[in-house]
Amino acid sequence: MKSRDKVGQRRPAKLQLGRHRHHQSPRSNAGLNNYFFAVIGGLSIVGIIGSVSLNILHGNRSILSGDQNLEEPHKPAQKEEHMKISLPLSTPFLIYGTAWKKDSTANFVSEAIISGFRHIDTACQPKHYNELGVGNGIHDALSKLPLTREELYIQTKFTSVDGQDLNQALPFNKDAPISTQVTESVRTSLRNLRVDYIDGLVLHSPFREMTSTFLAWDAMERAVREGYVRQIGISNCYHLETFKRLYEHATIKPSVLQNRFYADSGFDTRLRSYCKEKGVQYQSFWTLTASRRALASSKARTMAENAGLESTQLLMYAYMINLGHTPLDGTTSRQHMQQDMKLVERIRGGDKIFQNDAELKVFGALLGIQEAII
Repeated sequence: MKSRDKVGQRRPAKLQLGRHRHHQSPRSNAGLNNYFFAVIGGLSIVGIIGSVSLNILHGNRSILSGDQNLEEPHKPAQKEEHMKISLPLSTPFLIYGTAWKKDSTANFVSEAIISGFRHIDTACQPKHYNELGVGNGIHDALSKLPLTREELYIQTKFTSVDGQDLNQALPFNKDAPISTQVTESVRTSLRNLRVDYIDGLVLHSPFREMTSTFLAWDAMERAVREGYVRQIGISNCYHLETFKRLYEHATIKPSVLQNRFYADSGFDTRLRSYCKEKGVQYQSFWTLTASRRALASSKARTMAENAGLESTQLLMYAYMINLGHTPLDGTTSRQHMQQDMKLVERIRGGDKIFQNDAELKVFGALLGIQEAII
């Protein structure tokens, strides 16, 4: 059985839990207005030069300021709560991961969409992502297909200063308050991606201090209420108590938890159980790389062959989907893109790759997952 390429798989983060260290990894021309925030009882205001409009959000004054150097953005219609995302996240699918693709990003993203991917993950983090290239790839694919932007799910991330390369141009003012950094990052993403709204905005990692995490989350919620973002989530959050605290703090609850799926975190067994309880989509990255030994085993090859799959990597994706999770897929091979989409179509069509829970448990044991099916 042929081995799949590892190119495009998200590299492991040099992440020290509890200390805000990012990797990352492998998800409009119009500018987003910058927020002013009333702080310290409304006595001091931090702002950005531009035209000002007043908006009241949950009793707090939020002032939007346009950038005179950018076109006035087309502002999406506002709703009381977050808008429905373009594509349902309950249907089995794979998300195309765009980390580490550098100058080839646009070509790979376009090829992925043409091959059938409809969900794209990136980040506003020049250190590991070419978000502008993602936008160019999306635009190229849409120009070649009878497809609209509304038929795509586009997910990006806000990455704090700790996760950025300070030797590169940052997508926000590093000296600004966290809430302003989030606003400026979203605005940069809209411009890079050439869209007027983002389906999913993910906090790349918790901050060192929970209070800072809450500040970033509150700013993300404001972007949702303003109509520029439709749902929000978090990544690289490996402690259940941290995720619970965020969930309980949030007015707009996390829709997504995106984590590295590997043995060192116990495969997030407790977190995945909590996500299932709360209806949070669990997205996995480093899904294939972390399990290379298990996927190279004769048992895995036999299971893949019996299921009519070309590789054990496809079996791994099927396993995650069967558990109700969504893997990121960063392949750069057109053949593998097509194979992966064929797998998704088989599952959507009712084809059972794993015939029963017993088979799922056997494969889980190969990976080192000793647990009930979650």
